[in-house]
Amino acid sequence: MSLIQAKDREYLAQEFSQLSQPVKLVLFTSVHDCEYCTETRQIAAEVAALSPQLSLEEHDREGEPEIAAQYRVDKSPALVVMRGGDQPKDFGIRYYGIPGGYEFSSLIHSILMVGKGESGLSAAAKAWAASLTQPIHIQVFVTPSCPYCPQAVVLAHRFALESDLIRADMVEAMEFPDLAERYQVMGVPRTVINEHVHIEGAAPETVLHAKLQEAIA
Repeated sequence: MSLIQAKDREYLAQEFSQLSQPVKLVLFTSVHDCEYCTETRQIAAEVAALSPQLSLEEHDREGEPEIAAQYRVDKSPALVVMRGGDQPKDFGIRYYGIPGGYEFSSLIHSILMVGKGESGLSAAAKAWAASLTQPIHIQVFVTPSCPYCPQAVVLAHRFALESDLIRADMVEAMEFPDLAERYQVMGVPRTVINEHVHIEGAAPETVLHAKLQEAIA
């Protein structure tokens, strides 16, 4: 049974016709402690089938540790959204946990962003990201039932697209309760930057930009 309805498949196929460059989805699954690996695999496969510009590559995180290390993936399910084709590029865009519910929309937005090669950030934010000299790790904790979470996820991914030094993860809080407890996630979205700077709620670009600057100050 398809997870994406026929009318939605038609709409998404039309959206993906705008992709100017190929997008590769790299899926990491595990046979241990991965409640939603099957569903995540189905979502990724159904999305990848909607355009010749999309492809799906799958790996066993535990069985292929060298590949997991190459992508810096340490939990599963994990989905990497990267540029494919003859000039592949990993922008550090990650989904940890099932991109279901409201989060499905953020996956689509991130695919379109990578496939068009345009983050949509302001000129000032792009210039700042291009000038970075220190690494930044953004973790956005979400739940599939949170309508405000996709905005926070996509914004983090926009910054990741603009700098090789920025990694941005969506983390589904209920699938990774140890992480949620570690970062004191009491509500979502909660954005954690370099372990010690936090944002509650879906912040606009100016707020996240300021917090990123704070994290490396």
